[in-house]
Amino acid sequence: MTEYFSMMSEIVKLADQAGEAIMAVYRTEFETKIKSDQSPVTEADIVAEKIILEGLSKLTPNLPVVAEEQVADGKTPVLSSPYYWLVDPLDGTKEFVRRNDEFTVNIALIKTKSPILGVVCAPALKTSYWGAAGHGAFCRENEIVVPIAVNVPKDDGISIISSRHHGNNRELQDFLATFNVVQTLEAGSSLKFCVVAKGDADLYPRFGPTCEWDTAAGHAILDAAGGQVTKVDGSAFLYRKTHFRNSNFIAWGGLTPPNRPGTRLSLPS
Repeated sequence: MTEYFSMMSEIVKLADQAGEAIMAVYRTEFETKIKSDQSPVTEADIVAEKIILEGLSKLTPNLPVVAEEQVADGKTPVLSSPYYWLVDPLDGTKEFVRRNDEFTVNIALIKTKSPILGVVCAPALKTSYWGAAGHGAFCRENEIVVPIAVNVPKDDGISIISSRHHGNNRELQDFLATFNVVQTLEAGSSLKFCVVAKGDADLYPRFGPTCEWDTAAGHAILDAAGGQVTKVDGSAFLYRKTHFRNSNFIAWGGLTPPNRPGTRLSLPS
């Protein structure tokens, strides 16, 4: 792990480079196409992924890379190594198309079935997050870097964050009925993990489809900041799944998740 953490600054720079390329497209009247899974794709997705793939091939030539647009084109590497990269070159393409600035570049390193290092760059917001297991998590905003950590909520209620476009379904409402929610925030892309990691929200429940490249970088940062991600029943949320499809999950800040089905969460006193 130490050898990979030593290249964290290079991974951050690589995400920055991809973010700069994305912003160059963002300032134009770009074209949006629809992929076979009905999700949008733009020139920004393609150019950012190319930059990241070229950079990772130089930094870690022996590690496979699972990247969203390559997978969409049927190019999935054989994962024979315990380590592999997960890349979403433009997470939140819908936010990009809507021009609301809440899109990110996601780069994560997986060891076996867990994310151990992640970088999330939000180029339009001029903000980046990164973290690694055992090394802490950080936020850079307006070129100022500070360490971040999850919030430990009090008994007077919790703050949650949800998707702008997938945040109101029956499963979600049933889950939240067990909590005293006093504030609800919204954000796009993997920024939701980062909001929890920096202590601005306590919980990010997701009931809806995602892929591993959507979640891995934010998951790694949240873990490094003292939080965790689990399935809804509290069991481990793992990677290297078939077709890289995720189940529903809960991203926890300083709350203690249930450790078995049916267990109810209690806030720390």
